[in-house]
Order: sequence, then structure tokens, then C-alpha cells
Amino acid sequence: MSAPPSPVILPAAVNAHSHAFHRVLRGRTHTGRGSFWSWREQMYRHSAALTPELYEKLATAVYAEMVTAGFSAVGEFHYLHHRPDGTPYPDHDMEHALARAARNAGIRLTLLDTCYLFGGIGQPLNDEQSRFADDDASSWLARLESLREAFEQTYDPEFVTVGAALHSVRAVDPPSLHTIAEQLNPDLPLHVHLSEQPAENQACLDAYGLTPTQLLAKHGLLSERLSAVHATHLTERDIALLGRAGANIVMCPTTEADLADGIGPALELASAGAVISLGTDQHAVVDPLLEMRALEHGERLRSGERGRFTPGELVAASSTAGGRSLRGHRMVHAHEDYIRVRSDSVRTAGADADQIVLAATASDVETVVINGQVVARNGIHESLGDPAILLTDVLKELE
Repeated sequence: MSAPPSPVILPAAVNAHSHAFHRVLRGRTHTGRGSFWSWREQMYRHSAALTPELYEKLATAVYAEMVTAGFSAVGEFHYLHHRPDGTPYPDHDMEHALARAARNAGIRLTLLDTCYLFGGIGQPLNDEQSRFADDDASSWLARLESLREAFEQTYDPEFVTVGAALHSVRAVDPPSLHTIAEQLNPDLPLHVHLSEQPAENQACLDAYGLTPTQLLAKHGLLSERLSAVHATHLTERDIALLGRAGANIVMCPTTEADLADGIGPALELASAGAVISLGTDQHAVVDPLLEMRALEHGERLRSGERGRFTPGELVAASSTAGGRSLRGHRMVHAHEDYIRVRSDSVRTAGADADQIVLAATASDVETVVINGQVVARNGIHESLGDPAILLTDVLKELE
């Protein structure tokens, strides 16, 4: 009997956009018709149930699922800052819960602390959004700096760091954008939900006469440190502006499909000079190989052409581009963070090694190595065990 073919070694994936608490919604939002906006109302209701203790349990399970799927790093787009009534916790309790969860799972975390000031353009916050918000941009900047200091004193920066995010142009008004552009530490990565929905674009045009991308450009926020998440509904001018700035584009193809967002102009953005990375967003799917495939398949469906991104470009989008998005030009250490993918499974048997990302799924990830240490084998976390058990237990507490 011949020896089985050797596993294919790939860089571990970087999940450049995560909302850990959205995992509660998987498989629970699919009855009836609706849109992103009706899904959002369900998301708000579930967010109100989370305490720091429950969030640490949930995020530990979600991050363990990520690790076993092949992710070594995650950017957590975080806005559950306060208690449900909006009063602050005494010491960044929700943020520390996420950091501890990441350390429990062994994943590298960039906590993207998010500025969220309004319920929509010209609209006050509703009750469900109260825990997301700070009083104003200056208050958010002060809290962000306090959080950075607390994390620097508590965690190894190789594993836990703090970045910044603007929820969207719906939640941060132009005066606040101006303040943040002037005062935010230039070394921090800055993420923003951008043009996920046509209604967001229209509201921005109605209020300011500019698209969301053009509004960010007006306030000097387009640069290589900016990551535009989704970037689904863009004009040709928007694409040119993002490309000229060398911005990062974090696409979340399985979420964008699940929420009926649409298919963004990935190839046009890359051709213009932007850098495409990938995220799992609401965790309808946690599988870096399926995100890579969905990016390419979306391009094929949109264009009627195959081979829009090469397999090597898809791997780069899932790894080094994600590292650029989360830590500027500081890349995840590929020689320390990598995965071994089976080449003899029912999905991968016969696949060329350099094309395996278009055949494999997370079920084929045999070994996950982070910081030179094996942290997962065949879907089981080395220290936490089966993520399915962790998820089942914590989701029961949230029912």
C-alpha cells in the first residue's frame, strides 16, 4: 500500500472582521423574508443579554472554533462597551472579557474598539444601542487611550493589541470624523463598515451630498491604515479613492451572502491599488477556505469569468493582507503561524497542491500551529477540547 500524500502547508488565516456575539444568531434567522435591517433588529435583542462573564464564555467558544478552522489571528470589531442601559463598567470589563477569551483559545487578538455615537444619520440612539455608545468623539478617544494603557500593562502585545474602528458614517457624524482624524493615534489600524447597504449610501448622499467613501476622504481618513469593511456598493470614484489611498478592503463573502448584502467589486478594488482581506463577520460560517472560495465564486458570478483571483492571491487575502489590515505593515509571522491541510480527504483527493484552497474546507485542516505551538488537531482544540461542546453549553445559557 502506498503512503498517503503529504498534507499541504499554508499560512494560518487572519480573520480581519469578527463580531463574536453574532455567533448566537447562526441558524436562527432564516425563517420568513427580510433584509439586513430586519436581521439587525434580532442582533440588537441578543446583544442585550451579554454580561462580561457570559461574553467571555461565548467568545472563548467562538475563538476556539476559529482556531480549529485554521485562523491564528482575529480583528474583533467591538462595540459592546457598557451595560445595557449605557452605564460604564468600572474597568473595561467587556474588553478584558474578549482579551481573556482570546488568550484561552490561543488566538492573536486585535481588539478594534469602536466609536458609535448615533443611531443613524441625524437620529438619536435607540434603547438597544445605548451600551454601544460614548458621549462624543473626545470621550471615545479618551476611553480608547485608557483601554490601550490597561491592555499594555496586562497582555503580551504579540497576542493582544488594541486598534480603532468607526462603526459607520451612520453612527459617526462629520464633526466627530474631523476630531478623530486630527486626534487618533496614527499608529493604530482604523476600521469602518463602509457601503454595506444601498440605504446607507442614499442616506449619506441625502445628508451630505457625498458617498460614505467620499465623506471619509473629505475628512482625511483614507490611507493605508484604513480598512473598509464590506465596501459592497461603491461608485467608480469610490473605487478610485480607496485604491489611490492603498486602503485595505475587508470582504466577508459568506456573511454578505447570508445577509443579502450583494457582491462587492473586489477585482476592481484590487486593480485600483486597494488590498483585499477576508473576515467572517457574523460567523454564519467560520471557515477561511470557504471565505477564499466565496470571494472567487462571487467574482465569477458577477463577471461571468473564471480565474478572477489566483489561488495564491486568495491565500494572500486570507493571511498577509489580513495582517496588514490589523497591524499596519506588521505581518503575522508565517513561519510561526501555519496550518496543514489534508490532501487525501474526500474533498481534496487528486487536487493539485497549489489549487487545494479551491477544494478543501476547514474539515480538512489537520493541524493548526500558532506561535510555533500546535493548538488544534483535526477540529479539536488542544486545551479546550471540542468547540461544539463549548458553543452548545454557552448558547444554552443565552436562550
